[in-house]
Amino acid sequence: MAGPRRSREPKHPLDCHERSLRLLAVRQRSRRELQTRLLRAGFPADEVDGELERLEAVGLVDDRRFAHEFAEHQLKVKLTGRRAVASALAAKGVDRRTIEETLEEAAGDDEEAAAELARARAPRLVSLPPEKAFTRLVSYLVRRGHAPDLSRRAAREALSIEAPNAEG
Repeated sequence: MAGPRRSREPKHPLDCHERSLRLLAVRQRSRRELQTRLLRAGFPADEVDGELERLEAVGLVDDRRFAHEFAEHQLKVKLTGRRAVASALAAKGVDRRTIEETLEEAAGDDEEAAAELARARAPRLVSLPPEKAFTRLVSYLVRRGHAPDLSRRAAREALSIEAPNAEG
C-alpha cells in the first residue's frame, strides 16, 4: 500500500519579489536575465516590470555594476578575451553602450592574458606534432575571445616556435 500522494505544487508558492531575491542570492544578474527568468516562471509582465523597477531603485539590479564585475572576473580570473566578454554581456541583455564603457574601464591586458592562458595550456599539447599543437592552441585562444593575430603570437611564444620568416 502506497503512502499519500504529494502534490507537485509547492504549498506556499513564491511571489515575484521572493523569487527575484532568491535568483539574486545565487548570483548577480542583469535586468534582462532576471526579467526573462521571472516571465518564464509565469509572473505577469506588469508585475515583473514593477518588481524590476523596485529592485533597481534599491540597487539590487544594476546593469552597469553587473557588467563591470562580470568583465573583471572574466578578464582577470578566466583570462577571457574582450571580444568574448562583450559577446557574453550582450547575450545577458546589457546594452552596447554599457558594454563599451565597461570594457574601456576594465583593467587587464589582452596580450598578457592570452600569453598566460597559452602558457597554461601548452603543456597539454607537448605530445602532439608542433604544427598540430600550434593549431589547437591558437583555436583554443580564439574560442576564449582573443584576436587571431594575438592568439598566434601567444601560441608561438608558449610553444617556443619561431615566427615564420617574412621573406620566404
